[in-house]
Amino acid sequence: MKRNPSKILVVDDNAAVRKALQLLLTPRFAEVELLPSPATLPATMDRLRPDVVLLDMNFKTDINSGNEGLFWTDEILRRWPGTQVVLFTAYADINLAVEGMKRGAFDFVVKPWDNDKLVAILEAAAAKRNAENGKRKAESGKLRTANASASFPFSVFRSPFFYWGDSLQMSQMRRVVEKVAPTDATVLITGENGTGKDVLAHEIHALSSRRDKPLVCVDAGAIVESLFESELFGHVKGAFTDAHSDHKGKFEMADGGTLFLDEIGNLPLHLQAKLLRALQERKVVPVGSEKAVSVDIRLICATNRDLEAMVREGTFRQDLYFRINVFHLHIPALRERKEDLLPLAEMFVASFAERYHRQVKGLSSAAVEKLRQHRWSGNVRELQNVIERAVILCDGDQLEPSDLEINTTNTTVATTPLDDAEEQTIRAALQRLGGNLSLVAKELGISRPTLYAKLKRYNI
Repeated sequence: MKRNPSKILVVDDNAAVRKALQLLLTPRFAEVELLPSPATLPATMDRLRPDVVLLDMNFKTDINSGNEGLFWTDEILRRWPGTQVVLFTAYADINLAVEGMKRGAFDFVVKPWDNDKLVAILEAAAAKRNAENGKRKAESGKLRTANASASFPFSVFRSPFFYWGDSLQMSQMRRVVEKVAPTDATVLITGENGTGKDVLAHEIHALSSRRDKPLVCVDAGAIVESLFESELFGHVKGAFTDAHSDHKGKFEMADGGTLFLDEIGNLPLHLQAKLLRALQERKVVPVGSEKAVSVDIRLICATNRDLEAMVREGTFRQDLYFRINVFHLHIPALRERKEDLLPLAEMFVASFAERYHRQVKGLSSAAVEKLRQHRWSGNVRELQNVIERAVILCDGDQLEPSDLEINTTNTTVATTPLDDAEEQTIRAALQRLGGNLSLVAKELGISRPTLYAKLKRYNI
């Protein structure tokens, strides 16, 4: 038997497991070292410089239940980049292993293990390590160069392109975006959670003349009220107890670029007034200062709430609503554009199969049908999470219904009396308004894309 030239480090607190692995791995790899705990892991890593670490997830099951394994996964990947980590776990801790892979582990092996499969995974991890080892410095240099000259100022973990799909609603919105994005017009993006409002904001910025300037994102509803002005407008040294130095607010940070205010519908009324004043004057006054600072920003806002209803209820300022609603883009829910479901799922399968080194090529017809029967209240984000987990756990080359962990209480249900009433309301409005879809949507208080989806749903 020809030995693999790689070095393997095994960390497991079970003496019987270590003995079995020693007998299995020693004839197959150049060096195999075994540790009973991670106590001496740093020193061993520095001395041995293993290519692959086979790491047990649980050393103190009565205390942490796998958290120690996740901690050491993070430490290995941070302190010894390029080292491949394969997680060793009991069946009950698969969720922890999946989390470990999301953090960068190469793969996981469930106890009791299959010898051939374990060796194959370690060899694949070693091959990846060896392939990357000689290229790491060159690739780092290329990455720095690429980032310095990139047209799109995105994190390497975010795709700069919004998936438009083939549905009528999305095609119509895309035409609007192509006209609006190059301007400095203020945009309001609405849609349910998980539809991709933040991704669309990035897309608009990328298509604008400000794409080489910062895109500053703010979760408006998550800002602590007492720190609202400091976070958005900045502060000067000594303005309050912990103000040890001058601090630029989000408005100044976005100067020349785009300010994205997410979840603006969660902003309390008294803070809405302060935001409105800054937007009207295009100036901010840092806390503790008397000098106004001019800012040049393009504003994009997003919310999953019905701002028109909030205005009627008195919980959202009408003048602020008019200020931010120059162009309104509504992203329809995934269940309203089912023709985009399968292309999105296939895109996620390909992406996660590459990321997690899986041989999954697609979905079986039964799996596709299961996806189509689901309501997707979490929209694209929910679909992405379902596919990611399925790809990681799949043992074959295509996803089956059993791989798709979907909450069955959220599946599509039969038509209800409420659905019947909605259909009749739409039909009556169409007849009364002579089929003018714009007037029908306005009377019903919904967007045109939502109306199109309902017309399709009820075969009108």
